[in-house]
Amino acid sequence: MSQDSPTPPYPPAIAPAPALTETEAEELIHGICFKTGPPRLIGAELEWLVVDAERPEHPLSSERLRAAHAAARALPLNSRLTVEPGGQLELSSAPAASLSGCVDGLQADLTAVRGALLARGLVLRGLGRDPRLPYRRLLNSPRYDAMEAYFDRTGPAGRVMMCASASVQVCVDAGYEEPGVLGHGRRWRLAHLLGAVLVAAFANSPAHEGPYAGWRCARQGVWSDIDSRRALAPPLDAEPRAGWTRQALDTELMCVRSYEGEAWEIPRGTTFRDWLRTGGDLGQPAHSAPAGRPALRPPTVEDLEYHLTTLFPPVRPRGHLELRMIDAQPGDDGWLVPVAVVHALFDDPEAAETAYRATKALTDAHGPRPSPRNPLWRSAARHGLADPELRTAATACFLAAAEALPRLGASEHVQETVGAFTERFVLRGRCPADDASPLEPARKEARR
Repeated sequence: MSQDSPTPPYPPAIAPAPALTETEAEELIHGICFKTGPPRLIGAELEWLVVDAERPEHPLSSERLRAAHAAARALPLNSRLTVEPGGQLELSSAPAASLSGCVDGLQADLTAVRGALLARGLVLRGLGRDPRLPYRRLLNSPRYDAMEAYFDRTGPAGRVMMCASASVQVCVDAGYEEPGVLGHGRRWRLAHLLGAVLVAAFANSPAHEGPYAGWRCARQGVWSDIDSRRALAPPLDAEPRAGWTRQALDTELMCVRSYEGEAWEIPRGTTFRDWLRTGGDLGQPAHSAPAGRPALRPPTVEDLEYHLTTLFPPVRPRGHLELRMIDAQPGDDGWLVPVAVVHALFDDPEAAETAYRATKALTDAHGPRPSPRNPLWRSAARHGLADPELRTAATACFLAAAEALPRLGASEHVQETVGAFTERFVLRGRCPADDASPLEPARKEARR
């Protein structure tokens, strides 16, 4: 999801755990970010805008949104249902041993949620960025208060990300420890190489004005602008665990959790590594810590685990790999296309090799700058598959995925849905953002 579920502050009168050392922090990240083994599981997290069925272009009142959330939470779902800061609904599947298990479980839960909302005159809308203004934060918590204050330092992108973005996130296993097409090193690299193709093919957040006017995937522009490092991928020439560990520890703290009833601190210019090296005494010029900073309490294991939830790279290692760059998709079944395509391109060896070759050649031509702030990713967000190089790579990847899906046991419905998307968009150099007015489909759905 765009922002992980808030972690509560420490309970009153209970002291934090023992302080963490820099070596312990590095070892902890090494141990939790890539859990290797045979690729077996797949999962998906689906974010949705909630809109009025008859007047989808009108913002909903806070009271109406909260009532909708309560109705959805009352349902007996297999997926985990959460609410994003702007009122977006998210369904997160349980890890499934097959594509069919993942898709069937999510479809059943979506049917139930849609029924509960439609009874209240509401529908779910698959769109990467909400065009309704003004943006309002529905949820109030120490996490989101601190997040908003932190992002406000660098401009409006953070508030847009929190309150107006929606995505399809696909989760795949890290892969084998050993080298090879299904090894974790290759899969980590493939996720980043393939990312620009997925941005372009599934672009569904068109902007007609503002800083991203003319972009097919304005949501990607928002994510790349939230701050200087938090949404960046680590350098891909580094060993995956080492590269991600450095990226995590050298990213600025968003906030430091406090005891219940106290405001969370929002230190400026302090990385997690700074905090580790000084033990919280940032007024001392130890190592690389910024001078003149106020003292913080020493960091703990829980603080590191929390810090990792405040990092939003396009691919996040959480034991498995979480691909975060795909816009929410239109229609009842649009979401299953990226889930099926990613599954095929990662877990079928033949399709994985095809995708790696197609995307590596594309990325090599655009330089080593990290995603999403390199020319290839920017072109994907601006132009979608109108970019001829991205169209060529996407065509190879989607055709390889279509060939792999029967081998992976995908249902006829999934195969047909992927085939229809490939024909309608990919082979024609188009993406969902090239279609009709962004909120029009909500009216059509309401009339069913």
